[in-house]
Parts: sequence; C-alpha cells; structure tokens
Amino acid sequence: MQTLGLSDSTPRTENRLKNIFWPSVQTATDVDSLGTQGYWICAVLAVFVFGSLTISGHPVIGVFLLLFYYLGGVGIREHSRYAAGVVLGLFVVDMLSSGPSVLKILIAALLLSNFRATWIASRWKPGADEAVAPPRFDETLGDKFADNLPMWLWPKARIPY
Repeated sequence: MQTLGLSDSTPRTENRLKNIFWPSVQTATDVDSLGTQGYWICAVLAVFVFGSLTISGHPVIGVFLLLFYYLGGVGIREHSRYAAGVVLGLFVVDMLSSGPSVLKILIAALLLSNFRATWIASRWKPGADEAVAPPRFDETLGDKFADNLPMWLWPKARIPY
C-alpha cells in the first residue's frame, strides 16, 4: 500500500489521550484526525443523550437533541467553529440547569477540548510540505459515516443548523 501512495506516510504526532485533551496541529493528517475525532465524540454523545431521554420518557426532545448533536459533529468534522461552540454551549447550559455530575463534567471538558481542537484546525495555515490532505476513504461503514457523509451533509445542513 505504501508504494501505491494509498496509506498515510506521516504518522500522527501525538498519542490518542493527548490528542483528545490537548491537541496540536503540525500536519494535514493532524487536522483530519481532529475533525474525525470531534465527529465521533459528538455522534456518541448524540446517541447517549437520545437513549437517556428516551428511557426517561422524553423521546421527542431526545430526537431533537440527537439531530442537534449529530449535526454539530458533522460541522466539527468540516472544521466549523460555530458548530463546536454551539455544541459546547448547549451541553454546558444543560449541565448547569440539570445539575453537574462527574460524567457531565468530563463530557464538558471533552467538548471544550473539542472546541479548542476545531479552533486550531480551522485556523491552521499549512506550509508547502504539510498542505497535502490525506484522502477520505469509503471502504468501511465507519469511513462512509466519518469521511463522506459529513462532506456531503454539512453544506446542506449548515444554514438551518
């Protein structure tokens, strides 16, 4: 694969935990990794919020928040600072109104670092060598959801969001 140029030739510059809580950008691969990571964080949060609200007897609000957090993740995948800020803001307002817990504080910290990562990624100015973005694959279902769906969906959902 390496000889065909299909695999990523530049390894990630940080480990996963540091990349989640204190990211930095040095290459286009880092920018792409931060977008994908933010997308999956918001997608998991959307499913978690939907499940907890459906179990507690509020499925309509659960569907609304599922769409809100998922589309926020799509915007984060496409490096929208607005989407990252709105997702963080709504979660913090919800956390403060319903009462903080350890889990909610950890999720808020994760969303705050996600906001910071999106801010850094959206303002990154590449040099000549680092400017080549990694290809977006669609071989697996995860690739289709994290790479191709946000690229197709965000231009259509950006204005209503």
